[in-house]
Amino acid sequence: MTEEGSERENKGSASMDSMESRWVYQDEESSEIDIDGDDRRSGGDVSPLRDSDDEDNAEQRLIRTGPRIDSFDVEALEVPGAQRNDYEDATLGRRIVLAFQTLSVVFGDVGTSPLYTFSVMFSKAPVNGNEDVLGALSLVLYTLILISLIKYVLIVLWANDDGEGGTFALYSLICRHAKVSLLPNQLPSDARISSFRLKVPSAELERSLKIKERLEASLTLKKVLLMLVLAGTSMVIADGVVTPAMSVISAVGGLKVGISGFEQEHVVMISVAFLIILFSVQRYGTSKVGLVVGPALFLWFCSLASIGIYNLVKYDTSVLRAFNPIHIYYFFKRNSTKAWYSLGGCLLCATGSEAMFADLCYFSVRSVQLTFVFLVLPCLMLGYLGQAAYLMENHADTTQAFFTSVPSGAYWPVFLIANVAALIASRAMTTATFSCIKQSTALGCFPRLKIIHTSRKFMGQIYIPAMNWFLLALTLILVCNISSIYEIGNAYGIAELGVMMMTTTLVTLVMLLIWQINIFIVLSFAIVFLGIELTFLSSVLWSVGDGSWIILVFAIVIFLIMYIWNYGSKLKYETEVKQKMSMDVLRELGPDLGTVRAPGIGLIYNELAKGIPAIFGHFLTTLPAVHSMIIFVCIKYVPVSVVPQSERFLFRRVCSKSYHIFRCVARYGYKDVRKENHQTFEQLLIDSLEKFIRREAQERSLESDGDSDSEAEHAFSRILIAPNGSVYSLGVPLLAEFQDTNKFIPESSTVEEGKVETSIEQISIDAEQSLEKELSFLRCAKESGVVYLLGHGDIRARKDSWFFKKLVINYFYAFLRKNCRRGTANLSVPHSHLIQVGMTYMV
Repeated sequence: MTEEGSERENKGSASMDSMESRWVYQDEESSEIDIDGDDRRSGGDVSPLRDSDDEDNAEQRLIRTGPRIDSFDVEALEVPGAQRNDYEDATLGRRIVLAFQTLSVVFGDVGTSPLYTFSVMFSKAPVNGNEDVLGALSLVLYTLILISLIKYVLIVLWANDDGEGGTFALYSLICRHAKVSLLPNQLPSDARISSFRLKVPSAELERSLKIKERLEASLTLKKVLLMLVLAGTSMVIADGVVTPAMSVISAVGGLKVGISGFEQEHVVMISVAFLIILFSVQRYGTSKVGLVVGPALFLWFCSLASIGIYNLVKYDTSVLRAFNPIHIYYFFKRNSTKAWYSLGGCLLCATGSEAMFADLCYFSVRSVQLTFVFLVLPCLMLGYLGQAAYLMENHADTTQAFFTSVPSGAYWPVFLIANVAALIASRAMTTATFSCIKQSTALGCFPRLKIIHTSRKFMGQIYIPAMNWFLLALTLILVCNISSIYEIGNAYGIAELGVMMMTTTLVTLVMLLIWQINIFIVLSFAIVFLGIELTFLSSVLWSVGDGSWIILVFAIVIFLIMYIWNYGSKLKYETEVKQKMSMDVLRELGPDLGTVRAPGIGLIYNELAKGIPAIFGHFLTTLPAVHSMIIFVCIKYVPVSVVPQSERFLFRRVCSKSYHIFRCVARYGYKDVRKENHQTFEQLLIDSLEKFIRREAQERSLESDGDSDSEAEHAFSRILIAPNGSVYSLGVPLLAEFQDTNKFIPESSTVEEGKVETSIEQISIDAEQSLEKELSFLRCAKESGVVYLLGHGDIRARKDSWFFKKLVINYFYAFLRKNCRRGTANLSVPHSHLIQVGMTYMV
C-alpha cells in the first residue's frame, strides 16, 4: 500500500440514511473531483508514491452527490463533532466564578475608560457651555453603542474560530475556506478534521465561490490579506504597551485631586512601581489572578453606576437629552475643528472593544455578550452621564473629570478601586497580546517563543515570559518619556483604530466568503463602520507629532519582524519542496537503502507534509547505518483551533512494504497544547502506526474479496453502523473496531461460491501471516529503541540575489532564527536519543 494508495475514492458508496450530501466538481468526462482538491486515485489500484503538484485544469462544474465514506472518514466518526466549550457544563457556582473572571479578563480595558475619556476630549475642545458637555456626552454614548455594542458584541464576536477570537483567528477561519495561506503545506486530508466543520453551500454559494476563486488565484490578494492580518496583530501588540501606561497613569493621577501639591513626577514614579508589580504577577495566570481581582472590578462597575446616579440626582438630569444625536451636530457646529480634534479622545471610551474579541478564547460568546449588555454597558453609561451632570455646573474641572466628580466622602475607596481596576485593564490587553502571539506563531508568522500554560483545566490560558518582560520594558519607556495622558491617549487611539479597521475588513470578508449573507447587509456593515473608523483615524493622525509617533514606530517594527519571519519560512519551505528526493532514487537503492539497516525506529523530523526531504539524503551519506524502520514526522499546524487527539496522526506508506518507511503528519491546531513528553509522543505515534497497518491489511483483504466476487455480488454493499447511530452503506474497507457491526446480505450458495470461498480463505491466511510478521517487525524495532533524527535546514540568499533579499535573509531572518526557540525544545528528547544534521539551502 503506497502513500496515496491508502486513500482512494470509494465507488458506488451510497447512503442508507438521510445524511449530508457532499459537493464535488465534475469535469467534462463526468469524473468526480473533490471540492477540497484531494488527489486520491479512483478505483482499487495501488499506485506508487506520487508527489506531483499538478492540478486538473479541465473545465469543471459543481454538482451534488451522496456522501463518500472511506477508512479515514470512518475513523473521524469516532469523534462526534468539534471540541466542546470547556464552560458549557459548568455548575452554578462555577458560572459565578467565571462571571468574575470574565469581568477581570475581558472588560477591564473598556471598564476603566471613564477615568480619562472626558479629560482627553476636553483638552482638545475646551468647554464653553453646557451644549459642549451634552455634545461630547452624546458622542461618547453613540460611540459605545455603535462600536462596542453593535459592531463587537453583536456582530464580531460571532466571527470567532471555534471559540477563538482575534485577528489571526479571523485569518485562520478564512484560510480554512479558501487556500489563501502563502505557506504551501496544506493537505486535502486536513479538511476532514472534525473541527473544520466546513459549511454546506447555501443560496449565496455562487458569489462565495467567485470570491474564493479570486482569492486563490491572485498572489497579490493573498499578500494583501496577510499584510492586513500582520498589521492588525502588530497593533494589538502595540496596544499591549500603551494600555498599561494609559490606565495606570490616569488612575494614579487621581492623587493630584486628593492631595494638594502632588506633582506629575510623583505620579510617574508610583506608576512605574505599579507596572513592575503588574507584569511580575502576570505569570500566575488568568484563572488565579482573575479570581482574586474579579470582585474588585465588579465593585468598580457598581461604583461607576452609583456615582453616576448620585451626580445625576444632585446636579442635572437634563444630560439625559444626550441620547438625542442632534447634540452631536450642535457640538461640531459650535466647535468645528476643535470638535474634530476631540474625536481621538472620544474613541477612548471604546478602546477595550478589541480586547473583548481577542480574549474570547477564555470564555464563551454568550457569557461575554450577556455580561456586557446587562452589567458593563449600563454601568459605563451611568458613569459617563454622572460625569457630564457634574461638568454641567463645574466647567473648570475637566482635567480630572472623573475624580473631581466623585463625592468627597467616597474619594479614597473609589481611588483604591480605580487603581486596582486600572491594573486589571492592563492585564486584559497583555493577555490578548499573548493569545495573538501564540496564534501567529502556530500559523508561521512569528518567531517561536517559550509559552507556559498557566491552567491545567483551560488550555487557552497562557503566559509568554519573553514577551511579558519586553512589554514591560517598552511600557516603562513610554511612561517615562511621555507622561501626559493626553499624548498617550492619542497613541492609544492610533493603535486601537489600526486593529479596529483590520477587524472590520476581515469580518466583511468572513461575511462574504463564509456566512454568505445578503450583500446589502455586508455593504452596510463595511461602509458604516469603516466610515466611522476612518473619521476617527483622521483625527488621531493629525496629532501624531505630539509623541504618539513612538507607538507607530513600535508597531512597524513588530510588523517587519512578523513579515520577515513569514517570508523566510515560506522561502525555506518552497526550497525544501523543490529539492526533495525523487522516489526513483529510493527504488534504485532498494530496501536496504544502499546502507546498513540497524534495528530500531528512526523518527526523521522535517517540515514537508508531502515528499521525501533532501535532508534524508544527508543522513544516508553521513551516517554509517540507518534504522530498520524509518518514519518521516511532520509537525504541522492546521488552520483550526483544536485537533482532536484521535485525529492527531495521519499515516502513509512510502515505497513498498519491504522498505519499512512511513510518513506521519502530526497535526495540531493553533490552540492545542503540546505537553506530551517524548515517551508519550512515541507511544501515541507507534499505536497509531499499528492501527494504520491493521487497517491497511484489512483494506487489502476486502479488495481481494472484491476481486473474487461476481458482478452480482457487487450490487450488495456492507453496512456500517457508526458510533453516533448513523447507518452507512459501504463498498469500502472498514476499521477493525467496526467489524462486529458489519452485516452481510445473505445469498444462495453455489458450487462456484464454494471454490471462491476456499481461495479467499487461503488469501486471508496469507494476509494474516503477513500482517503479524509486519507487526512483529514493528514491535522488535520499538524494543531496539527510538532515535530522533533532526535536520536543521538554514537558508542563504544566492550571490546573484538583489541586495534587499540578501539583507533580509542573510541577516534579519538569520538573526530571528538563531534567537528564537528551537524546535527540539518542544520535544523534551534526551541527547542520547538525538542525532542532528545541518543543511543549508541557497534561495
